[in-house]
Amino acid sequence: MKNYSFKIPQNIEFGLGSLHKLAEILDKSEHVLLISDKGLAAIGVVKMVEDILGHSGIGYTKFLDVKPNPTIDIVTAATEAFKNCGATSIIALGGGSPIDVAKATGVLATYAGKITDYEGNHKVPGPIVPIIAIPTTAGTGSEVTASAVITDEARNYKMTVFSYEMLPKYAILDPKLIMSAPSHIAAACGVDALIHAMEAYLSVNATPFSDAMAEKAMEMIGRSIRRFVANREDVEAACDMMAGSNFAGIAFAWARLGCIHAMSHPVSAYFNVPHGVANAILMPTVMSYNALTDNGRYEKIYNYICKGKANYTSAVDLVYEVEYLNEDLGIPQSLSEVGVTEDKIVAMAEDAAKSANTLANPRQTTASDIAELYRKAL
Repeated sequence: MKNYSFKIPQNIEFGLGSLHKLAEILDKSEHVLLISDKGLAAIGVVKMVEDILGHSGIGYTKFLDVKPNPTIDIVTAATEAFKNCGATSIIALGGGSPIDVAKATGVLATYAGKITDYEGNHKVPGPIVPIIAIPTTAGTGSEVTASAVITDEARNYKMTVFSYEMLPKYAILDPKLIMSAPSHIAAACGVDALIHAMEAYLSVNATPFSDAMAEKAMEMIGRSIRRFVANREDVEAACDMMAGSNFAGIAFAWARLGCIHAMSHPVSAYFNVPHGVANAILMPTVMSYNALTDNGRYEKIYNYICKGKANYTSAVDLVYEVEYLNEDLGIPQSLSEVGVTEDKIVAMAEDAAKSANTLANPRQTTASDIAELYRKAL
């Protein structure tokens, strides 16, 4: 067994109604920047947090201009909002986009400069502004991960800032917050969480610790994702999805991800495809490609997803099963269905090949390999 290390430095609150723990976490003397988006404001989720802050006498300023695949300009605007309101901490309310913006804002609020100055691994020099992450989707795991993915529009590139200094100080996991999600959001986010666990489990950096987190995540998501998409009011399924997404996030924070994620980021950058949808479409193609390296883990993944409904015979069974999962959840089956075209494949493959995620992929890849995978997924 190889040497490894791990830590879980955050305080995590889980449970129905745990959102109300927010008042206990914050100091009444501080002022916080609440980063979220207008969609969550429209359905009343932002107001739920505002009510808790208001009743507790905690001062706050809202920044609601976050959009999917957030850009450098959004991070810059959020940083200005933080400085102008005199905040000392950040609440990140939403899916991966608000949480990623909060992390990037925390870096710039603490150390200044441009977010591109911190692109890559371990360039954040020390602790950042405290962040309380409150996920409203069961998918990204951003509340326990050490990365922020920000779109650089000038390059059509989704850049990654990776540093354990960016880990939120607290995470509040309230399954009630995901129970109002539309079915298509629940499906895309749920498959994204499953892929986090799968890629961490297959990663060349996997350890017994990350395996434990990944396997529990696959068990919980595998048994509940279809139920949750079918009925978001299924409390047991919602709890499974919220906890499973969190465990998957912890797994890939340490084991990293593979080619599914490396390839999905350019798809989102060039064609504005939602991250979870891009991941789900690419999943069968990449899983088929990586099957050559399988050492028995494909069967375990298959059993978590299938819940023992059929006997596993070969890696092909798992590839078919993830295709069936996408179909059951109403996710498009090909990249062409979401607007991806042949003319950008070479550029996307070159961008994907630069991603650190390819280094964790179980099968070594080149830009030409990735281009061929894109073509198969069209």
